[in-house]
Amino acid sequence: QVQLVESGGGLVQTGGSLRLSCAASGIIDSNINMGWYRQAPGKQRELVAIITSGGRTNYADSVKGRFTISRDNAKSTVNLQMNSLKPEDTAVYYCRAGYGSFWEYWGQGTQVTVSS
Repeated sequence: QVQLVESGGGLVQTGGSLRLSCAASGIIDSNINMGWYRQAPGKQRELVAIITSGGRTNYADSVKGRFTISRDNAKSTVNLQMNSLKPEDTAVYYCRAGYGSFWEYWGQGTQVTVSS
């Protein structure tokens, strides 16, 4: 089992920055893939960014050039640096992790609110 705990959410003005962190614990190794999803009110949960065990990254078009995902295998953490935030980035952000094509682990979520 893998447990994921997010931190770093909050309230920020348009154009501001936030850094989210997700700490993984339990039975994990460096082969784990990790990522961030978000869900805004009334909308489906969507991919924000993922980083594979090999360090490959993939971003949603809406965040490219503004968000950066990174990982620290020694600390079993994945981070999401969010710059130039917009009101449409307001959502609950979830950490997700898994091995291979099985992304089965979710965190409890952290709220990000961007005021206009």
